[in-house]
Amino acid sequence: MYQYDAYDKALVQARVDDFRDQVERRLSGALTEDEFKPLRLMNGLYLQLHAYMLRVAIPYGTLSSDQLRVLGSIARDFDKGYGHVTTRQNMQFNWMKLVDVPDILQRLADVEMHAIQTSGNCIRNVTSDPFAGVAADEIEDPRVWAEIIRQWSTFHPEFSFLPRKFKIAISASEEDRAAVQVHDIGLLLTRNDAGDVGFRVLVGGGLGRTPYIGEVIRDFLPKSQLLSYLEAILRVYNVHGRRDNMYKARIKILVNEMGVDKFRAAVEEEWETFRAIGQGGSVDLPEAERARIAAYFEPRELTPDPEGDAVLAAEKAADPHFAAWVRHNVHPHKVEGYAITTISLKPTGLPPGDITDVQMDGLADIADRLSGGELRTTHEQNFVLPSVAKSDLYTLWQALDAIGLGTSNAGLISDIIACPGLDYCNLANTRSIPVANRIQERFADRGREELIGRLNIKISGCINACGHHHVGHIGILGVDKKGEEYYQVTLGGAADSQSSIGEVVGRGLSTEAVVDAVERLVETYLSLRTGEAEAFIDTYRRLGAAPFKEALYEAA
Repeated sequence: MYQYDAYDKALVQARVDDFRDQVERRLSGALTEDEFKPLRLMNGLYLQLHAYMLRVAIPYGTLSSDQLRVLGSIARDFDKGYGHVTTRQNMQFNWMKLVDVPDILQRLADVEMHAIQTSGNCIRNVTSDPFAGVAADEIEDPRVWAEIIRQWSTFHPEFSFLPRKFKIAISASEEDRAAVQVHDIGLLLTRNDAGDVGFRVLVGGGLGRTPYIGEVIRDFLPKSQLLSYLEAILRVYNVHGRRDNMYKARIKILVNEMGVDKFRAAVEEEWETFRAIGQGGSVDLPEAERARIAAYFEPRELTPDPEGDAVLAAEKAADPHFAAWVRHNVHPHKVEGYAITTISLKPTGLPPGDITDVQMDGLADIADRLSGGELRTTHEQNFVLPSVAKSDLYTLWQALDAIGLGTSNAGLISDIIACPGLDYCNLANTRSIPVANRIQERFADRGREELIGRLNIKISGCINACGHHHVGHIGILGVDKKGEEYYQVTLGGAADSQSSIGEVVGRGLSTEAVVDAVERLVETYLSLRTGEAEAFIDTYRRLGAAPFKEALYEAA
């Protein structure tokens, strides 16, 4: 993984020192809250319902065991003993005291971490495939380019005060595990007919109150020209994006209003103009610098193990609970005898995406022993260990289970994405966590969950869609009705290589009715699917909304 150089260290330390001074002035009364607000937001610090919330950046979801231990120490020493993994692969702490934040930022800086650009109208944390670098189906490691974009975008003088927040995702596999199509800019590494590797560039995706799937504006962009092309996109957005209405300020609105062809033409014109006058040459990355950064992502040396499959097969046969975990939480690796493992943060009855300080310490120790000390966070609010020998998987599962992280539900109905909702967020209309827990409890029978198979439920407590409900196979949006909590259901969403925005299928349901309604949807699916291999989303696309809508409201 990338290691800070002298410039990185100086930059992050200067930000810590500046914010320490700003906090002291706020606490003394020298700064008002209105004056302090933009300063704290630049450091990822929000004021929520009950306390300050600090959002820590985990660039493209990659972190070391030592960094995870520090996150655990922050949860233990400054929070209530836990952190929350977000859909941007970051970690949030919900119970911060303002006086402690400079010391927390210093603790982060000491292990090459920070909270820079996790808030504000700037380019946020670049997200990527949590299997990057080890996935059997990838073209090349997309984290190299995510890091290049991170360095280019940090404190970029043109793009630090954009019309609205800006999100970029990058993937390099046929199976999109980074939700690329629902980002302001989505980048897919691909090959052209000549076999050269470059980018397919999508623009204008996003969720929130006006969800869109991104539009392709370049089928193939040479890798060497990535930064100048991103500059062109951001410049067009900076000039033409709306600043008079925050709800219409995202680039997705601009692309929709201009039309994709006109937007593409504006980007191409801007790109050619500043490349022609020499600016492109100073923006695009020299090959030597790309190679320097890429060297940090060289995979650790793994010796292929042709016996790993036989060992794994015997252990699965001996323990059906372990076999279930392998079936759902273990994924193909590019090296024979190794596997990628998803660590679920969705045990029944606990807030989805939360991990305790004890679990962070334990997971860091496990990563050191069994996965080279490297971990990933995912936009599904889980963790990943990227390289575990198949012969060690049973040992891994037992160690995870001992600290409450052995849940075998990745991709199943209980693996729910949920925002913090009204339990924490001052923007939310409704609670998300209790609804997620009640759905988990309703489908807690292991045999039933296995029978249902792959089904993604995503819950947002308000229209801002932090729970990505628009792209859930079943999406649930909390809405306020005269002071009462109601939930609107969407169906048919997806955030993979066949991304789609879910369809609103009717009126809101009360908090008492929504879980029963989800169960009716599931039972309808089970009665209509052509076989166990047909997932919920495939059945919905085959039949449309009508039979599901009828079931949804039959008893409401």
